[in-house]
Amino acid sequence: MALPQLTGKMSHSELDRMVENATQASNFLKAISHEGRLMILCHLVSGEKSVTELEQLLSARQAAVSQQLSRLRLEGLVVPRREGKAIYYRLADERPARMLEVVYELFCDRTAA
Repeated sequence: MALPQLTGKMSHSELDRMVENATQASNFLKAISHEGRLMILCHLVSGEKSVTELEQLLSARQAAVSQQLSRLRLEGLVVPRREGKAIYYRLADERPARMLEVVYELFCDRTAA
């Protein structure tokens, strides 16, 4: 996918739309910029997980995992589901998974270099 070429000739509505998109992108990137949140998203790519499962997978305390899930939920990146006393989380849409593919390719997949 080629990025659009920006020119100096933009209408006010185009500029407003660009600023709105930049704000959304910035908020998304801030939400995934914490290693704990990034690791949670990595685990959720494979499917829904309970808070307890995430605690075990991350070797982290419940309070820390819940705090990071709260931020991801606030940014609309994960969706909770309650079943009895357990709360399960899944990715809200494909955006985090698509971003994680790029992050994996750039930082984790050493065979691609």
